Amino acid sequence: MLQEESDLSLVIAQIVQKLKGSNLYAQLERQAWASLQRPEIKLESLKEDIKEFFKISGWEKKLQNAVYSELSVFPLPSHPAAPPEHLKEPLVYMRKAQGSWEKRILKSLNSMCTELSIPLARKRPVGEQKELLNKWNEMGTDEPDLSLFRPVYAPKDFLEVLINLRNPNYENGDSLSFRTHLGLIQVPLKVKDIPELSRRGIWLELELGSVVQYYYRAPLLHVTQHCAKYWGTNTWKRPSLCLFSELQKEFFVELGLTTGQLGIDDSNQVPPELFENEHVRIGQKVLAEQDSAAAQQYIRQGSPTALRAELWALILNISSQPEDILYYEQLKTNVIQHDLLVDSLIYKDVKLTASNDDYYFVFEDYLYQVLLCFSRDTSVLGHFAYNSASPPKSYIRGKLGLEEYAVFYPPNGVIPFHGFSMYVAPLCFLYHEPSKLYQIFREMYVRFFFRLHSISSHPSGIVSLCLLFETLLQTYLPQLFYHLREIGAQPLRISFKWMVRAFSGYLATDQLLLLWDRILGYNSLEILAVLAAAVFAFRAVNLMEVTSLAAAEAVLADLSTLKVMPLLQIFLFATVT
Repeated sequence: MLQEESDLSLVIAQIVQKLKGSNLYAQLERQAWASLQRPEIKLESLKEDIKEFFKISGWEKKLQNAVYSELSVFPLPSHPAAPPEHLKEPLVYMRKAQGSWEKRILKSLNSMCTELSIPLARKRPVGEQKELLNKWNEMGTDEPDLSLFRPVYAPKDFLEVLINLRNPNYENGDSLSFRTHLGLIQVPLKVKDIPELSRRGIWLELELGSVVQYYYRAPLLHVTQHCAKYWGTNTWKRPSLCLFSELQKEFFVELGLTTGQLGIDDSNQVPPELFENEHVRIGQKVLAEQDSAAAQQYIRQGSPTALRAELWALILNISSQPEDILYYEQLKTNVIQHDLLVDSLIYKDVKLTASNDDYYFVFEDYLYQVLLCFSRDTSVLGHFAYNSASPPKSYIRGKLGLEEYAVFYPPNGVIPFHGFSMYVAPLCFLYHEPSKLYQIFREMYVRFFFRLHSISSHPSGIVSLCLLFETLLQTYLPQLFYHLREIGAQPLRISFKWMVRAFSGYLATDQLLLLWDRILGYNSLEILAVLAAAVFAFRAVNLMEVTSLAAAEAVLADLSTLKVMPLLQIFLFATVT
């Protein structure tokens, strides 16, 4: 009990310290000083009056959302004496594998730099700066010669690294046994089973007036209260607490067959008054309350199209303030002034992927703007505190090896790979203002997408997703799994590219957005592995008849006609007998 209190105090202190360096803290201070001029603020009840002012003026809710946003990316609990690298990734062999992978990426980038005699970075001549500025909104019309550039790596290269990943302390041997995992991923990580994915667990139901009922984990409530205490604001006063089961964590229980879902119950065959109209009405109230946690719970049943952009921004705690727009303009200026080698990699990737996609080719200009600015954004470096990866370093010419002359390259620490632009493309349907689009993508990346191309033991990391996918297939579709394995068509070789891109470019856009609703709603990427397994289950009859990897890939080549929610519901809730 004492240890739990100590851990909680440490979490509180760290979050408070981070928030104190934020723009919100400065705004709260200014508002507190300004409130002293108000007649209702009395000296004898100063503290309580300022609390009430924050509550009435909406600043309390902004603080609450900021705390919730920090908690959503807070590292998993670890020992208080754990070194920083342990916080990034607790397993040594995972850290070593990630380090080796980073060296391969840098070697590929450096060899390309040497072969093409192109510097990593250069300042653009004034004429080139003016030309780029003039065509900023129509960069898609530009046709630079990219024939000599190649992606630093593709998902299939990354998969080979994961296949060869081994825990040196765990010897399975070459012979088959009851403990043998027949899939490609051979690391002993704990992943969930379908009963765990679909069962309700330790959650608190809190009633937000008459608006919506939603759930919080008990520690979240305490952290929010304590953080508010640090800041002198009593943030959280909610009625009607009701403790559910204490056996398991809740995962996808809201996707159950008896729960209304956008993606199913808004079809033409279902009268809209049965579910859709009421769901929209509740969504509007959630937005009126401006509560991130309520929005996150609400979106688990899907977001109405008209409300999705606002709901996602609320969950990600994104609000377009003047300083945010100014920051985006500063990044744009940096792009105009300096040319980086990774710019050509971004151009090449957009040309190879989004530009050839029937849904996304019209957003080519937006993709260049967002990704070029993203490569210059040093604030992205903050996510490496909880990312197993480390930002690459470069050295000023002639100063190789001298740390005082080292800089991160690219400035955001992220080297784009083949398909990277597809993380941005679906967001272009929701946000048409470049600075807002940029903020949403950046937050999506530092919360979710970075885990899809780094080696870690995190439950939402790509290693765990691959293992979860293979375990689900091996457990619930053993005949299919064994058949595909025997003909040399390991299922993961087909599904890996879907998961690495979070299905972007494979599903129809409306279905992809419904899937990403649930990623945001559950703050987890595990649903990607579940959907991948569900797709195999849906095409199982055809797959049982194929005799080669090429034939299996042909059966699964087109996912654009699939409906996400029926597949997930059937696989999660109709598989278990």
